Amino acid sequence: MAPVSHLPLFGGARAWSQNDWTASDDRVRGGSSQSELTGSASSLIAKFHGTLDIKTLGGAGFASQRTRGEDRTWNLSAYDGIELVIDSADGKLYTLTLKDEILPKRPDGREQSTISWEFDFRAEGRRTICIKWSDFRPTYRGKDKYDAEPLDLKNIKRFGIMIRSFFGEQEGAFSLNLVSIAALRTERYLDEPDDEYIDEFLYEKSAAEANSSAQISRRGGWLSWLTSCLL
Repeated sequence: MAPVSHLPLFGGARAWSQNDWTASDDRVRGGSSQSELTGSASSLIAKFHGTLDIKTLGGAGFASQRTRGEDRTWNLSAYDGIELVIDSADGKLYTLTLKDEILPKRPDGREQSTISWEFDFRAEGRRTICIKWSDFRPTYRGKDKYDAEPLDLKNIKRFGIMIRSFFGEQEGAFSLNLVSIAALRTERYLDEPDDEYIDEFLYEKSAAEANSSAQISRRGGWLSWLTSCLL
């Protein structure tokens, strides 16, 4: 039995396509930030890049790329989370977003606001990040939405990649090179006595990282895969 199952979503076995993505920058609110996602069927890497401006909106700003199409749906209910593989980055803080609802556009053509599920991450060199569904936090118009209904994993309607200023903490040129985004499912042996430990170890770096390799070697088997997500 394979230790880990992947469903390629973007990149990897499913080549990157610029036609899958469109900009959603702060220009819709009068800002000046701009973003691009460049990639092709022959490219193994997609580059999310552009300029994050904070002067126009007085310290605020965001730039993002999101998937196109209001009729697209991903059923990810059989998976445990998302695997994000990064080739290189600039050390800035980025956000991966999911939506399970898209409302009809307003009469002026602008989109109506709905809840976004967000996960913030920072990267510089090559890195693999494994994200549990429970690690995504619900937000509405940039604020935490503590009373949100659970994320509907059978009805994921949109993916997004965003960078924002965090009220002036970061600005200027940005660049994030992505290898792939995939849904991730971990297979567990039936005789595994400690699934709770495995779930915690799989997605979160232990405070005692110095002992992680020893822990992996003691448990053996499919846990060796975890090093790619933890290091």
